[in-house]
Amino acid sequence: MVEFLMQKTILRKKGSPGSVFEQHLKDTPIIAAVMNEKNLDQALANKVKIISLLFGDIRSIPSIVEKCKAADKFTLVHLDFVEGLSSRDIAADFIAHSTAADGVISTKPNIIKRTKALGLVTVQRFFIIDSISILNLEKQLPLDSVDALEIMPGVMPKVIRRIVEMSSKPIITGGLISDAEDVRLALEAGAISTSASKLELLELTS
Repeated sequence: MVEFLMQKTILRKKGSPGSVFEQHLKDTPIIAAVMNEKNLDQALANKVKIISLLFGDIRSIPSIVEKCKAADKFTLVHLDFVEGLSSRDIAADFIAHSTAADGVISTKPNIIKRTKALGLVTVQRFFIIDSISILNLEKQLPLDSVDALEIMPGVMPKVIRRIVEMSSKPIITGGLISDAEDVRLALEAGAISTSASKLELLELTS
């Protein structure tokens, strides 16, 4: 499994350099999806390059982000999980002006659009639960304000492959990723990286 991931990294590095975010995605198969302070400390001690924060509140998130940046991690804040922030555009303004975050993740198109206008990286999360979900996603393409799509759950290789063919944006998978085999299948289907909360999977980046 580790050998497979190393081969994927070598192949990706041969492509065009792209943005800092996309280069980080190309260089690592795993994004650390962190849901609490204890797991954050473990993720920061790992070689993983991108941290996705799925916890915190309006008071704590600036210092949590600062901790990630001090460890030289590219840091994304999942705005839908930060307590005290609304679904209005001002939530994006808060992250841009009150934290050192590199970007945000959200299911909300207005938040994504505003965040992009503020110059931060944007990842829009989509839950694919049936064929209608895929059609709805296709209707929204090309999603000019989005730097990458996160597809949930991440254990649907055929569906991932279909979305990769539909979209010109990098595809991240996440949700229900339980072992190295799930990661391998997602990458083989065309995902550029996989978001995982299981800390043992982060060792695949070491």
